[in-house]
This record gives sequence, structure tokens and C-alpha cells, in this order.
Amino acid sequence: MKPLFLKNLFLFTSMAMGISILTGCIRLEVATPDKPININMNVKIEHEINVKIDRQVEDLLKNNSAIF
Repeated sequence: MKPLFLKNLFLFTSMAMGISILTGCIRLEVATPDKPININMNVKIEHEINVKIDRQVEDLLKNNSAIF
């Protein structure tokens, strides 16, 4: 039973050491660009607003212009 335990312990420690060695080699660097990012968009926006007013409301607005 001891040789199996020692073998598993050896495998575990060697794997842990291997992983720790490999993690020391990884380098991650995040840097901002030297030039600003330009986004050119050719967009044409058209809108049309149609308002339909009931005849009675239209007369009310003409007669009582002081409401607004």
C-alpha cells in the first residue's frame, strides 16, 4: 500500500510543479493604442411626422390660441 501511495504522491507533486513552471511562462499584456480609433459612418436619417387633428380639436385650437 505504501508504494502506491508514494507513487501517487510523486505524480501529484510532479504535476503540481510542472503546472507552476508553465504558469510562470505565460505573459499577458494589455496596452492602449497610440492612435485614436476612428469610425466613419455614412448614415442618412430621414424622418417624417404626420399629425392628424380632429376637426373639433382644430377649431378649438384656432379659437383659444391662449391655451398654448
